Amino acid sequence: MNSDEDFIRMYRDTVAPLYGYLLRQARGVRSLAEDATQETYLRALDRWRGARWPDEPLAWLQTVGRNLIRSHFRRARPQTVDDVDLDLLLAEPAPDSADAVRLLQWGLSRLREREVQLLEAFHLERRTVRDIATQLGLSERSVEGRLRRARAKLERRLAPFLDTKGESP
Repeated sequence: MNSDEDFIRMYRDTVAPLYGYLLRQARGVRSLAEDATQETYLRALDRWRGARWPDEPLAWLQTVGRNLIRSHFRRARPQTVDDVDLDLLLAEPAPDSADAVRLLQWGLSRLREREVQLLEAFHLERRTVRDIATQLGLSERSVEGRLRRARAKLERRLAPFLDTKGESP
């Protein structure tokens, strides 16, 4: 059984990487990342008290935090936004595009987990197609096709909320 001191030590070791990860998941929305980080540790305290900790606490924390953020965006009602380049938004969220970031997260929350993981690995983590293919045990062509289909699916989800002519859909 782990002590309170062990939990504090684990917290100190994981808070910076967890917050950074959740900030990327929240696409730069600091208040959401902060809330998710706090709630994640509260859940860890509740779940781990008197129980065996996971072998990789940071991985557990990241999964819980990511799910909290996705749940937040799943419940949100998207606003129509001016046309944005999806690849640019996936790559570099602009701080002045909070509505576009919320829309992107809403769209991602409606994709399958493996599609989101693929898009995140390529766009957020900046991993190469070769690296992703190796990790998943797939060919590079297969990964490229899956990425293309995941982006197309995301674009279809977002299309009704993108104002391409300066007017609402």
